Amino acid sequence: MAYWIKVNYERNEYVVDLDRLSAFACAPNGKITFWLPNSAVPIIINQLSNPEGYQQILDYIQQVSAHSLSSSWIHLSYERNDYVIDLNRISSFCYTPANRITFWLPDSSIPIVINEQKDPEAYQKLVDFIARKTGHILP
Repeated sequence: MAYWIKVNYERNEYVVDLDRLSAFACAPNGKITFWLPNSAVPIIINQLSNPEGYQQILDYIQQVSAHSLSSSWIHLSYERNDYVIDLNRISSFCYTPANRITFWLPDSSIPIVINEQKDPEAYQKLVDFIARKTGHILP
């Protein structure tokens, strides 16, 4: 079921199906970034400039992360932002011998690098997801 919202950004109005989005970045200053599907265009909103859209997105993020049936939505802290990412929409993972897993956010060119020593919980979630989804076991 589609979850459509209307948000204002840079003097334009966007109508966006939140169910088609694959990642959200929440900055310490309260800004939320998401990327439009199939375009890599980032939309950045905050509570002051767009209170209604901001609250709808915040509610949506809480809903999908709390009720993800396949536990594919995960929370990661990376480079001073909190990311909420649907791993089902990630199409490649790169493992390095230094125990790092890299993947790229869909609809953007942002790489996310998770190091086992710096974030063992997120690293283990990724390893478990990759094994469950792909059948491939990472060392």
